[in-house]
Amino acid sequence: MCEDNQTQVTEIRILGFRGLYKIKTLLFIVFFLTYIMILTGNLLIIILVTTIDYLKVPMFYFLKHLATADMLLTTSVVPMMLDIIFLEEGRLSFIGCITQLYCFGIFGFVQCFLIAVMSYDRFLAICNPLRYTSMMGPNVCLQLVIGSWLLVTILISSEIVMVCQFNFCGLNYIDHFFCDFGPIVDLATSDTSILMLQDFVISIFMIFFPFAFIIITYICIFITIVKMSSTHRRRKAFSTCSSHLTIVCTYYGTLITVYMTPSNENTSHINKYRSLLYIMATPLMNPIIYSLRNRKIKEALQKLLNNFWTVNWNRSK
Repeated sequence: MCEDNQTQVTEIRILGFRGLYKIKTLLFIVFFLTYIMILTGNLLIIILVTTIDYLKVPMFYFLKHLATADMLLTTSVVPMMLDIIFLEEGRLSFIGCITQLYCFGIFGFVQCFLIAVMSYDRFLAICNPLRYTSMMGPNVCLQLVIGSWLLVTILISSEIVMVCQFNFCGLNYIDHFFCDFGPIVDLATSDTSILMLQDFVISIFMIFFPFAFIIITYICIFITIVKMSSTHRRRKAFSTCSSHLTIVCTYYGTLITVYMTPSNENTSHINKYRSLLYIMATPLMNPIIYSLRNRKIKEALQKLLNNFWTVNWNRSK
Protein backbone atom coordinates (compact mmCIF):
# COMPACT_ATOMS: atom_id res chain seq x y z
CA MET A 1 0.00 0.00 0.00
CA CYS A 2 1.09 3.57 -0.70
CA GLU A 3 1.74 5.98 2.15
CA ASP A 4 -0.69 8.81 2.92
CA ASN A 5 1.40 11.41 1.05
CA GLN A 6 1.80 9.20 -2.05
CA THR A 7 -0.59 8.13 -4.76
CA GLN A 8 -0.78 4.80 -6.58
CA VAL A 9 0.65 5.00 -10.08
CA THR A 10 -2.07 4.38 -12.66
CA GLU A 11 -0.41 6.05 -15.65
CA ILE A 12 3.18 6.00 -16.90
CA ARG A 13 4.72 9.03 -18.58
CA ILE A 14 7.33 8.06 -21.16
CA LEU A 15 9.79 10.89 -21.76
CA GLY A 16 11.20 9.53 -25.01
CA PHE A 17 14.13 11.30 -26.66
CA ARG A 18 14.53 14.44 -24.57
CA GLY A 19 17.09 16.80 -26.07
CA LEU A 20 16.52 15.50 -29.58
CA TYR A 21 13.08 16.95 -30.24
CA LYS A 22 14.59 19.79 -32.26
CA ILE A 23 15.15 17.16 -34.93
CA LYS A 24 11.98 15.19 -34.23
CA THR A 25 10.87 15.35 -37.87
CA LEU A 26 14.11 13.72 -39.00
CA LEU A 27 13.86 11.12 -36.21
CA PHE A 28 10.28 10.33 -37.14
CA ILE A 29 11.11 9.88 -40.83
CA VAL A 30 14.19 7.71 -40.18
CA PHE A 31 12.45 5.44 -37.68
CA PHE A 32 9.28 5.20 -39.76
CA LEU A 33 11.18 4.23 -42.91
CA THR A 34 13.27 1.72 -40.94
CA TYR A 35 10.09 0.22 -39.49
CA ILE A 36 8.59 -0.15 -42.97
CA MET A 37 11.79 -1.85 -44.16
CA ILE A 38 11.70 -4.23 -41.18
CA LEU A 39 8.08 -5.18 -41.86
CA THR A 40 8.73 -5.57 -45.60
CA GLY A 41 11.91 -7.64 -45.23
CA ASN A 42 10.62 -10.02 -42.57
CA LEU A 43 7.18 -10.36 -44.17
CA LEU A 44 8.92 -11.23 -47.43
CA ILE A 45 10.89 -13.98 -45.67
CA ILE A 46 7.63 -15.37 -44.22
CA ILE A 47 5.89 -15.30 -47.62
CA LEU A 48 8.83 -16.93 -49.43
CA VAL A 49 9.20 -19.76 -46.93
CA THR A 50 5.43 -20.34 -46.84
CA THR A 51 4.86 -20.36 -50.61
CA ILE A 52 8.08 -21.69 -52.22
CA ASP A 53 8.23 -25.49 -52.00
CA TYR A 54 12.02 -25.94 -51.89
CA LEU A 55 12.25 -23.53 -48.93
CA LYS A 56 9.98 -25.75 -46.83
CA VAL A 57 12.92 -27.28 -44.96
CA PRO A 58 13.73 -27.06 -41.24
CA MET A 59 16.29 -24.25 -41.46
CA PHE A 60 13.94 -21.90 -43.30
CA TYR A 61 10.99 -23.02 -41.19
CA PHE A 62 12.87 -21.78 -38.11
CA LEU A 63 13.90 -18.65 -40.01
CA LYS A 64 10.22 -17.92 -40.70
CA HIS A 65 9.45 -18.00 -36.97
CA LEU A 66 12.51 -15.83 -36.27
CA ALA A 67 11.20 -13.30 -38.79
CA THR A 68 7.78 -13.45 -37.11
CA ALA A 69 9.36 -12.75 -33.72
CA ASP A 70 11.32 -9.83 -35.22
CA MET A 71 8.15 -8.29 -36.67
CA LEU A 72 6.22 -8.69 -33.43
CA LEU A 73 9.08 -7.32 -31.31
CA THR A 74 9.44 -4.20 -33.42
CA THR A 75 5.68 -3.69 -33.70
CA SER A 76 5.30 -3.88 -29.91
CA VAL A 77 7.55 -0.83 -29.55
CA VAL A 78 8.00 1.28 -32.69
CA PRO A 79 4.42 2.53 -33.37
CA MET A 80 4.20 3.97 -29.85
CA MET A 81 7.75 5.30 -30.15
CA LEU A 82 6.77 7.20 -33.31
CA ASP A 83 3.79 8.66 -31.44
CA ILE A 84 6.09 9.75 -28.58
CA ILE A 85 8.46 11.44 -31.03
CA PHE A 86 5.58 13.32 -32.65
CA LEU A 87 3.97 14.39 -29.35
CA GLU A 88 7.32 14.78 -27.51
CA GLU A 89 6.03 12.62 -24.66
CA GLY A 90 3.98 9.46 -24.23
CA ARG A 91 1.36 8.42 -21.73
CA LEU A 92 0.35 4.84 -21.13
CA SER A 93 -1.81 3.23 -18.49
CA PHE A 94 0.06 1.10 -15.97
CA ILE A 95 -1.66 -2.03 -17.30
CA GLY A 96 -0.78 -1.01 -20.85
CA CYS A 97 2.84 -0.48 -19.85
CA ILE A 98 3.04 -3.92 -18.21
CA THR A 99 1.42 -5.45 -21.29
CA GLN A 100 4.06 -3.88 -23.54
CA LEU A 101 6.81 -5.14 -21.24
CA TYR A 102 5.27 -8.63 -21.36
CA CYS A 103 5.07 -8.70 -25.16
CA PHE A 104 8.55 -7.22 -25.55
CA GLY A 105 10.00 -9.89 -23.26
CA ILE A 106 8.36 -12.79 -25.09
CA PHE A 107 9.09 -11.60 -28.64
CA GLY A 108 12.64 -10.62 -27.78
CA PHE A 109 13.86 -13.60 -25.80
CA VAL A 110 12.16 -16.31 -27.86
CA GLN A 111 14.78 -15.46 -30.46
CA CYS A 112 17.48 -16.89 -28.17
CA PHE A 113 15.87 -20.32 -28.35
CA LEU A 114 14.98 -20.09 -32.05
CA ILE A 115 18.58 -19.21 -32.93
CA ALA A 116 19.77 -22.09 -30.73
CA VAL A 117 17.37 -24.45 -32.51
CA MET A 118 18.72 -23.24 -35.85
CA SER A 119 22.26 -24.02 -34.69
CA TYR A 120 21.13 -27.53 -33.70
CA ASP A 121 19.68 -27.93 -37.19
CA ARG A 122 23.04 -26.96 -38.73
CA PHE A 123 24.83 -29.32 -36.35
CA LEU A 124 22.72 -32.28 -37.46
CA ALA A 125 22.99 -31.37 -41.15
CA ILE A 126 26.79 -31.16 -41.08
CA CYS A 127 27.86 -33.52 -38.29
CA ASN A 128 25.20 -36.21 -38.66
CA PRO A 129 23.81 -35.93 -42.22
CA LEU A 130 22.68 -39.57 -42.50
CA ARG A 131 20.22 -39.16 -39.62
CA TYR A 132 19.26 -35.57 -40.40
CA THR A 133 15.97 -36.34 -42.14
CA SER A 134 14.74 -38.67 -39.41
CA MET A 135 15.83 -36.39 -36.56
CA MET A 136 14.50 -33.17 -38.10
CA GLY A 137 11.08 -34.23 -39.32
CA PRO A 138 8.10 -31.82 -39.49
CA ASN A 139 6.75 -32.94 -36.11
CA VAL A 140 10.11 -32.39 -34.43
CA CYS A 141 10.42 -28.91 -35.96
CA LEU A 142 6.92 -28.00 -34.78
CA GLN A 143 7.65 -29.27 -31.27
CA LEU A 144 10.90 -27.27 -31.09
CA VAL A 145 9.17 -24.07 -32.17
CA ILE A 146 6.15 -24.52 -29.87
CA GLY A 147 8.47 -25.48 -27.02
CA SER A 148 10.53 -22.31 -27.52
CA TRP A 149 7.50 -20.03 -27.49
CA LEU A 150 5.89 -21.85 -24.56
CA LEU A 151 9.02 -21.90 -22.40
CA VAL A 152 9.74 -18.20 -22.90
CA THR A 153 6.08 -17.32 -22.24
CA ILE A 154 6.14 -19.22 -18.93
CA LEU A 155 9.41 -17.61 -17.80
CA ILE A 156 8.39 -14.08 -18.75
CA SER A 157 4.95 -14.59 -17.18
CA SER A 158 6.56 -15.49 -13.86
CA GLU A 159 8.46 -12.20 -13.87
CA ILE A 160 5.43 -10.15 -14.87
CA VAL A 161 3.38 -11.70 -12.06
CA MET A 162 6.12 -10.69 -9.62
CA VAL A 163 6.25 -7.13 -10.99
CA CYS A 164 2.48 -6.74 -10.61
CA GLN A 165 2.75 -7.56 -6.90
CA PHE A 166 4.94 -4.50 -6.17
CA ASN A 167 3.75 -1.10 -5.07
CA PHE A 168 4.24 1.78 -7.48
CA CYS A 169 3.76 5.05 -5.66
CA GLY A 170 4.78 8.63 -6.36
CA LEU A 171 7.00 8.95 -9.45
CA ASN A 172 5.31 7.87 -12.67
CA TYR A 173 7.75 8.78 -15.45
CA ILE A 174 10.55 6.83 -17.15
CA ASP A 175 13.39 8.21 -19.24
CA HIS A 176 12.89 5.77 -22.11
CA PHE A 177 10.87 5.36 -25.29
CA PHE A 178 9.05 2.20 -24.19
CA CYS A 179 8.28 0.24 -21.02
CA ASP A 180 11.54 -1.65 -20.55
CA PHE A 181 12.19 -3.88 -17.53
CA GLY A 182 14.84 -1.76 -15.81
CA PRO A 183 13.01 1.61 -15.84
CA ILE A 184 9.76 0.01 -14.68
CA VAL A 185 11.42 -1.81 -11.78
CA ASP A 186 13.14 1.44 -10.77
CA LEU A 187 9.70 2.99 -10.22
CA ALA A 188 8.70 0.31 -7.70
CA THR A 189 8.61 1.43 -4.09
CA SER A 190 8.71 -2.16 -2.79
CA ASP A 191 11.81 -4.26 -2.17
CA THR A 192 12.80 -5.65 -5.60
CA SER A 193 15.73 -7.80 -4.50
CA ILE A 194 13.84 -11.07 -4.99
CA LEU A 195 12.73 -9.96 -8.47
CA MET A 196 16.28 -9.01 -9.45
CA LEU A 197 17.52 -12.42 -8.32
CA GLN A 198 14.72 -14.09 -10.27
CA ASP A 199 15.54 -11.99 -13.32
CA PHE A 200 19.22 -12.94 -13.05
CA VAL A 201 18.42 -16.67 -12.91
CA ILE A 202 15.93 -16.44 -15.79
CA SER A 203 18.38 -14.40 -17.86
CA ILE A 204 21.03 -17.07 -17.41
CA PHE A 205 18.53 -19.70 -18.55
CA MET A 206 17.22 -17.69 -21.52
CA ILE A 207 20.45 -16.05 -22.71
CA PHE A 208 23.53 -17.84 -21.39
CA PHE A 209 22.41 -21.47 -21.84
CA PRO A 210 21.25 -21.03 -25.48
CA PHE A 211 24.44 -19.09 -26.25
CA ALA A 212 26.61 -21.78 -24.67
CA PHE A 213 24.70 -24.41 -26.64
CA ILE A 214 25.31 -22.47 -29.87
CA ILE A 215 29.04 -22.22 -29.12
CA ILE A 216 29.26 -25.97 -28.44
CA THR A 217 27.40 -26.86 -31.65
CA TYR A 218 29.64 -24.60 -33.73
CA ILE A 219 32.77 -26.05 -32.16
CA CYS A 220 31.53 -29.49 -33.26
CA ILE A 221 30.64 -28.12 -36.70
CA PHE A 222 34.08 -26.53 -37.07
CA ILE A 223 35.85 -29.74 -36.07
CA THR A 224 33.75 -31.74 -38.54
CA ILE A 225 34.45 -29.27 -41.37
CA VAL A 226 38.22 -29.29 -40.70
CA LYS A 227 38.24 -33.10 -40.88
CA MET A 228 36.62 -33.12 -44.34
CA SER A 229 39.07 -34.22 -47.01
CA SER A 230 37.54 -32.24 -49.88
CA THR A 231 38.00 -28.47 -50.10
CA HIS A 232 34.71 -28.22 -52.01
CA ARG A 233 32.86 -30.06 -49.24
CA ARG A 234 34.40 -27.79 -46.60
CA ARG A 235 33.32 -24.67 -48.48
CA LYS A 236 29.83 -26.04 -49.04
CA ALA A 237 29.45 -27.04 -45.39
CA PHE A 238 30.60 -23.64 -44.17
CA SER A 239 28.32 -21.79 -46.61
CA THR A 240 25.27 -23.64 -45.23
CA CYS A 241 25.79 -22.12 -41.77
CA SER A 242 27.46 -18.78 -42.59
CA SER A 243 24.18 -16.84 -42.66
CA HIS A 244 23.08 -18.27 -39.33
CA LEU A 245 26.48 -17.60 -37.78
CA THR A 246 26.22 -13.97 -38.90
CA ILE A 247 22.78 -13.70 -37.26
CA VAL A 248 24.21 -15.19 -34.03
CA CYS A 249 26.95 -12.55 -33.97
CA THR A 250 24.48 -9.73 -34.72
CA TYR A 251 21.88 -10.83 -32.16
CA TYR A 252 24.20 -11.59 -29.25
CA GLY A 253 26.40 -8.63 -30.11
CA THR A 254 23.45 -6.29 -29.54
CA LEU A 255 22.41 -8.15 -26.37
CA ILE A 256 25.89 -7.82 -24.89
CA THR A 257 26.06 -4.15 -25.90
CA VAL A 258 22.73 -3.33 -24.24
CA TYR A 259 22.55 -5.58 -21.19
CA MET A 260 26.08 -6.68 -20.26
CA THR A 261 28.09 -3.44 -20.31
CA PRO A 262 29.45 -2.10 -16.98
CA SER A 263 26.91 -0.14 -14.96
CA ASN A 264 27.34 3.50 -13.99
CA GLU A 265 25.13 6.48 -13.31
CA ASN A 266 24.56 7.11 -17.02
CA THR A 267 23.89 3.48 -17.95
CA SER A 268 20.09 3.73 -18.00
CA HIS A 269 20.22 6.82 -20.22
CA ILE A 270 22.75 5.27 -22.59
CA ASN A 271 20.85 1.96 -22.72
CA LYS A 272 17.84 3.84 -24.05
CA TYR A 273 19.81 4.49 -27.24
CA ARG A 274 21.54 1.12 -27.21
CA SER A 275 18.10 -0.51 -27.17
CA LEU A 276 17.56 0.79 -30.70
CA LEU A 277 20.17 -1.74 -31.85
CA TYR A 278 18.11 -4.58 -30.43
CA ILE A 279 14.70 -3.27 -31.45
CA MET A 280 15.45 -1.93 -34.94
CA ALA A 281 18.95 -2.88 -36.14
CA THR A 282 18.76 -6.65 -35.60
CA PRO A 283 15.26 -7.14 -37.10
CA LEU A 284 16.41 -5.09 -40.09
CA MET A 285 19.66 -7.01 -40.54
CA ASN A 286 18.29 -10.57 -40.33
CA PRO A 287 16.37 -10.59 -43.65
CA ILE A 288 19.20 -8.64 -45.33
CA ILE A 289 21.76 -11.19 -44.16
CA TYR A 290 19.77 -14.12 -45.50
CA SER A 291 18.89 -12.29 -48.72
CA LEU A 292 22.51 -11.47 -49.49
CA ARG A 293 24.20 -14.64 -48.25
CA ASN A 294 21.76 -17.43 -49.12
CA ARG A 295 21.44 -18.59 -52.71
CA LYS A 296 18.06 -20.30 -52.20
CA ILE A 297 16.51 -17.15 -50.76
CA LYS A 298 17.84 -15.14 -53.72
CA GLU A 299 16.40 -17.67 -56.17
CA ALA A 300 13.04 -17.73 -54.35
CA LEU A 301 12.90 -13.93 -54.33
CA GLN A 302 13.68 -13.83 -58.05
CA LYS A 303 10.99 -16.42 -58.72
CA LEU A 304 8.43 -14.46 -56.68
CA LEU A 305 9.27 -11.22 -58.50
CA ASN A 306 9.07 -12.95 -61.90
CA ASN A 307 5.65 -14.38 -61.05
CA PHE A 308 4.50 -10.96 -59.84
CA TRP A 309 5.59 -9.20 -63.03
CA THR A 310 4.16 -11.97 -65.22
CA VAL A 311 0.74 -11.70 -63.56
CA ASN A 312 0.73 -7.90 -63.85
CA TRP A 313 1.88 -8.05 -67.47
CA ASN A 314 -0.93 -10.47 -68.38
CA ARG A 315 -3.50 -8.29 -66.64
CA SER A 316 -2.34 -5.18 -68.50
CA LYS A 317 -2.86 -6.81 -71.89
